[in-house]
Amino acid sequence: MGRPRSIDRDRVLDIAERIVRDDGATVLTFDAVCKAAGITKGGLQYCFGSKDDLLAAIAERWMRGFDAEVARHTPPDATNLERASAYVRASARVDEASQTKMAGMLVSLLQSPEHMEKARGWYAAWLERIDPGTEAGRRVRTAFLAAEGAFFLRGLGLIDLDQAGWDDVFDDILKLV
Repeated sequence: MGRPRSIDRDRVLDIAERIVRDDGATVLTFDAVCKAAGITKGGLQYCFGSKDDLLAAIAERWMRGFDAEVARHTPPDATNLERASAYVRASARVDEASQTKMAGMLVSLLQSPEHMEKARGWYAAWLERIDPGTEAGRRVRTAFLAAEGAFFLRGLGLIDLDQAGWDDVFDDILKLV
């Protein structure tokens, strides 16, 4: 029988997220996480395997949280189109710090074919909910893609958009849904 796990995985993820948020994904190292969390490198490797796996765990936790946020604001009997519309509405509420963190991590993860496939699957699942055979479906698809484009452009620092500008952009995007 193995030793019981003594590392709090969620606490380590919180610490890693803080490092990414404060200093960027490139600064995230096992050494930095171990120092901040007060754990050994072996313990961290046991929990996460590699830096990519740690980044993937952060991204997966964020995506689950985002999906839960969408679900909280979507009635159980909602159509797929209504769920996709809720996705766009939830995207409007993502703060700049979260955008920067997620965009940076996703760029790092997309260098790995395995993680690229997971991200593709997550987006595919959302896009499958949208029927582009209807006018409403085409508007929601356009809004979805516009929301994701805005998310990445702002999150990667490719455009300078303050909160008021973000709100204006999403007011326009939300008119589509």
